[in-house]
This record gives sequence, C-alpha cells and structure tokens, in this order.
Amino acid sequence: MANTTDKLTATVRTQFGKGAARKIRANDLIPAVIYGHGTDPKHITLPGHETMLLLRKANALIDIDIEGTSQLALVKDVQRDPVRQIIEHVDFIVVRRGERVEVDVPVHVVGEPAPGAIVLQDANTILVSAEATHIPENIEVSVEGLEIGTSVAIQDVKLPQGVQLVDEETEIIIASVQEPQLEPEPEDAEGETAEDAAEGDDAPAEDAE
Repeated sequence: MANTTDKLTATVRTQFGKGAARKIRANDLIPAVIYGHGTDPKHITLPGHETMLLLRKANALIDIDIEGTSQLALVKDVQRDPVRQIIEHVDFIVVRRGERVEVDVPVHVVGEPAPGAIVLQDANTILVSAEATHIPENIEVSVEGLEIGTSVAIQDVKLPQGVQLVDEETEIIIASVQEPQLEPEPEDAEGETAEDAAEGDDAPAEDAE
C-alpha cells in the first residue's frame, strides 16, 4: 500500500534563532524549512499536534499550504529533543508529482517459519527508488514455512509495482531462519550447575570410620 498525500497548513516564519524557536514551540507550533529543486529555502511554522501525528508515518508525503500556495514535500529530517523527545524542527524537500525519489522503506516480516525455528530480522529498512506519490508504507518479507538455515536476501524480496532497489548488486540479508539457542543452566555459588548439584545429592555417602 502506498503512502497517501496528507495536508498541512503553514505560515511563513520571519523570526529566527533559538529564542524565536522556543517561543514557537511554546505555542504548540513547530519550526520547519522546505527546500529543493533550485528553490530558495522557505522557513515555515506548522501546527504542532497535526504535524506530530503525520510524522509517525515513515516517508510522509505532505501537501503543505503555505499561505495559499500549495507545495508537495517529503519529510527529509526530524530533529527531536534527546530527553523529552519533542519535535524541535523538521526539514522538508520539495518533490514533483511523477518524480522518483530514493527512500528507506520499513521492512515488515510476515508468516511463520517451519516448526521449531525462529526468525532473526537483520535489516529493518530497504533503500528503494519510487515515485514520490507512490512510496510504499512498508515492504513485506515472507518467511512462511522456511526451514532452519535458510535466509531471505534483498534480491529475493518481491517489491511493489514501480518500486526498484537502488543498488541491485548489494548483498544484504533481510531475515534468517535459525534454531533457537538454548540458555545455559544457572550455576550455584560453588560453580556447579543445578544438574550437578542434584547428582551430588543422590550419590551414596561414604561409610564413616
């Protein structure tokens, strides 16, 4: 399923600096910049709650209304406060309808491997080229019925129509099917395992002299 185009209404930002940015965020707004395609960067202010909800989606494509002028843009970078995790600033890149862009798309592993096997996901995203208005929300990788010792390479992944690998020569394992690892038995204070201790209890005692 491809991402849908969401909408946001922005205002042009005329004040800059850390102090101005703090005032913007205090009013539940988010400072942002939009650039690309040879256009001058536009510094804008976005509604905080609406923007936060849209940014939960990977590769969000947004139709931004900048004081009456519509601009299609793709989220390029999101800066968050490392402690509070609030959004401090967003970078958008201008895109055109029909234009192809390179994006990292999340991997969604589906299916169940053969009985007794577990799946280890080795890659969480795949770098692909897709039309800006047809970026998939995720790429499904099936492990249904796979036996222990098998794996799914990036070249084995079935991509949606119109989506291509950026580097088809790259050898990347997306997921591998393995045997569960047995955890070692806990040792007691003397360095014996629980099984050793049990055997010691059952051993016959030596005759007393």
